[in-house]
Amino acid sequence: MIEIRDLHPWPSTEDEAVAIQARLAPLVRLDGLPEQVRTAAGLDVAYADDELVAAVTVLDVESLSVVDSAVVRGIPEFPYVPGLFAFREAPPLLSALSELSVTPDVLVCDGQGLAHPRRFGLACHLGLLTDLPSIGVGKTAMGRYEPPGEERGAWTPLRLDDDVVGRALRTQRGIKPVFVSVGHRCTLDAACDLVLRLAPKYRLPETTRTADRLGRAAGR
Repeated sequence: MIEIRDLHPWPSTEDEAVAIQARLAPLVRLDGLPEQVRTAAGLDVAYADDELVAAVTVLDVESLSVVDSAVVRGIPEFPYVPGLFAFREAPPLLSALSELSVTPDVLVCDGQGLAHPRRFGLACHLGLLTDLPSIGVGKTAMGRYEPPGEERGAWTPLRLDDDVVGRALRTQRGIKPVFVSVGHRCTLDAACDLVLRLAPKYRLPETTRTADRLGRAAGR
């Protein structure tokens, strides 16, 4: 079972949320993934009317088959504020993670990690609260980048201010890149290697694709 660490109270204001991010950001670790990553969890949030639908799927990394999943519906308790999405989406995602019977080796978030104005995106937040390795795989860039080469596996640095915060990674030849950033307990090299393993056919990793399908089905 995944234990959720009680590192902060859930804020009610933007100022409180920003202060929490600033306090927790220095705790992010940039060391490597486990030597053997056997399972990876995809995390995604869908919106259905006034509800959030948080979906988590756990995949066997070798076969890419789903070995566990959980869905939690809830009412957003924090407003839609850029840079503070974690305070809106993390609570139902944490509830879904706590319902899993399989503890994944790594969390793959549909969002950002260090590619964030305060270097503390959703992947960092969830990684710290669960103390699990985590990475962010965004569909859009948070920062500046040069287009990578057209071949699969090509990448260029993703920069925010003067920092390299991730990579624009080409998962399929001739298809738009995804934007990978470290969340917690992972190096950028290891994160990109894992994303390529999880995306053998499509632009997005299978972790994201399966969680998205599960959340959309539950929201209908």
